Amino acid sequence: MGFATEFNSVCKFKSEQELYELLEYGRGKMVKKGFRVYPTGQKVIAYAPNNEAVAIVKIVVSIAEINFQGEEVTEVEMELVRRLTEEEARIQTALAHEMFFGERNETNQT
Repeated sequence: MGFATEFNSVCKFKSEQELYELLEYGRGKMVKKGFRVYPTGQKVIAYAPNNEAVAIVKIVVSIAEINFQGEEVTEVEMELVRRLTEEEARIQTALAHEMFFGERNETNQT
């Protein structure tokens, strides 16, 4: 049992519904498997399930716990700071693929 540290600039959604709620209502929550440490109080880039950068969010709460099923989970609550412009999203997505998610197909980088 241990904590995994998230990259300070990455907040990746696995669920389209969680991302939709954040973008629609300005606040949202996501649940991750395992104990993780998120930078509470910091602003980070939020990524859609397809690894596309979509917004800047502020991490408000990060709670690591064992749920009723005995699983280690981390709940992260965040506030939407703003959506990224098309140009910002393109650049952040390209950088994230190089740094965090692995190389992109060369034809997609133009």
